[in-house]
Amino acid sequence: MQVRTNQLARHLDAGEFRDIYLVSGEEQLMVEEACDQILEAAKRHGFDERTVFDAMPRAAWDDLFADAGNLSLFATKKLIDVRIPPRGLDRAGSAAIRNYLEAPIADTLVLCRAPDLEWRQRSSAWYKAIDKAGAVVPVWPVTGRELPRWLDDRCRKEGLMLDREALEALAERIEGNLLAARQEIEKLKLAHPDGRVGVDDIVGDVGDAARFDTFGMIDAALAGHGARVHRMLRALRDEGVAEFMIIAALVNQLRRAQELAQGGKPYIPRNRRQALEGAVRRLGPPGIDDLLDECALLDLQAKGMLRGDAWLSLERLMLRLAGTPQPTLTNEADLLRPSAR
Repeated sequence: MQVRTNQLARHLDAGEFRDIYLVSGEEQLMVEEACDQILEAAKRHGFDERTVFDAMPRAAWDDLFADAGNLSLFATKKLIDVRIPPRGLDRAGSAAIRNYLEAPIADTLVLCRAPDLEWRQRSSAWYKAIDKAGAVVPVWPVTGRELPRWLDDRCRKEGLMLDREALEALAERIEGNLLAARQEIEKLKLAHPDGRVGVDDIVGDVGDAARFDTFGMIDAALAGHGARVHRMLRALRDEGVAEFMIIAALVNQLRRAQELAQGGKPYIPRNRRQALEGAVRRLGPPGIDDLLDECALLDLQAKGMLRGDAWLSLERLMLRLAGTPQPTLTNEADLLRPSAR
């Protein structure tokens, strides 16, 4: 069955959990928040023990489900949190999920989370098995036209009141980066305890120099200026800018490029359109898809799930975007996994 994100709370409040859930989509923040809803509801209903499982190639699926029925001394129910990579499950993972769903373990809940899956994965046997026996929660991206309303809802939940001009200014500054939006809303809440925020407050409070430098560097890469990308990235690292902020901003621009390459009409600020269109012509749809896959692996490396220097990998990725051939994480990932010898 399919459960929309706006239906998820009502579904969970009923307490009639499916054996397995799959949450998947492009927006990392919204995927995480949907998973948090499931985790919180499960905990309220007695799922006290949680196991996190990284579903990478050659993962120990047999061990995972063999241990699933073994609860600790004080736990009554168990939740298995499965992290699926960008390319979906391999043959062993697919077989393990399908076999498990033929005879699910009592008092066990499986939560699978994944980035946006390719259409081949959404047509796969394991995906269809989850859709039939469990629930699939698709997370759709917030479009440029929807962003002001999304920001308004988010601000109201935090006790902030922004007029239309202030919302449009905020949307322009966060560039559709929902992770950045959450951070900025938290800052606005601290800076304006009375809850009233005007456009002048947005101009003064939102978007520090580091964020603008981040988008400037991405613009330089889109325009093919490799040397400038190299200098700007080193400067951002020296300033202590978090690589996650750069990755999120880069993914946002690559998704726009992907939609543009597929003939869509994404929201693109006028000052960025020329560079983005040039990158689409230079890279083509396959090149953009490869860079998005690289971003997903880079995110894992930045979280410590792959060995290696995430900043070096980020530099290689940015230079590839700028048109300079570089080694890829895709080719190195198996060697960088913690279990690799």
